[in-house]
Amino acid sequence: MNSIIKISDNAANRIKEIMAMGKKEAIGVRVSVKSGGCAGMSYVMEYSKEVNPNDELIEDKGIKIFVDSAAVMYLLGTEMDYKKDEFSSSFVFNNPNETERCGCGESFKVD
Repeated sequence: MNSIIKISDNAANRIKEIMAMGKKEAIGVRVSVKSGGCAGMSYVMEYSKEVNPNDELIEDKGIKIFVDSAAVMYLLGTEMDYKKDEFSSSFVFNNPNETERCGCGESFKVD
């Protein structure tokens, strides 16, 4: 199965935790990209409360990820991970389509 996004075990477990303590009406997590940041684009994650018929649905490791149809071409082959260290924790997108990433790691560019 060739998914748009591969989900690491760490990311899946964190999403399960967030969903368990979060919004009861949420049915999954939605991933999209938006223009902005110093490199041009940034990743957006939010609760998904309803199925958007244009979204791509990825069901893996007991979670549902909805990918915005406009973001699919930017995210193909991406691995979504969750990293936690002494000072911070965050979801990390390892995206082979990125040609540039800003110094702060918050935005990226695709040629």
